[in-house]
Amino acid sequence: MTRFWLVRHGPTHAKAMIGWTDLPADLSDTAAIARLSAMLPLDARIISSDLTRAVTTADALQPGRTRLPHDPRLREIHFGAWEGRTWTEVEREDPTIRAFWETPGPVRAPGGEGWDDLFIRVTAGLDALVPLGGDIVLVAHFGAILAGLQRARNQTALEVFAQKIEPLSLTELAFGPDGWRVGRVNHIA
Repeated sequence: MTRFWLVRHGPTHAKAMIGWTDLPADLSDTAAIARLSAMLPLDARIISSDLTRAVTTADALQPGRTRLPHDPRLREIHFGAWEGRTWTEVEREDPTIRAFWETPGPVRAPGGEGWDDLFIRVTAGLDALVPLGGDIVLVAHFGAILAGLQRARNQTALEVFAQKIEPLSLTELAFGPDGWRVGRVNHIA
């Protein structure tokens, strides 16, 4: 059995679409980080996406845990030309953004990814970790966590989009002989 303890990185306070833009996380709430760390198995291995906000959050949770190399497959969705811009700014120029969010799947941001691309990338990253077995703390992003949850629940992208995933929240997934199982979702310590 492989148990995934999916943690969303600390807040960035960005008010725009931030995918591959490498913003830092605000990790000043040390009490929240300590509470979150206390909920995670001490003997777990820990891995993160290679974006700074996930790496530094994983660093804050690492003491006592074995670190695995960063994995770019666990990155947030790539918003391409929409990176760093708000919905309103983009919609004025590109009505594709409405379909991107309202019918997620193959619709891509110009120069970026669509939800299907993210889903394939993230689930490949999860699949590569399953054979390790045991407990794995995975520090990632809103989209990456939703992709894992979508797979485990066998939901559509639109269905999983209704799920909140807050910064420094915990979502639990497990893969065993009977397939995927979902535990707590968006749990705040």
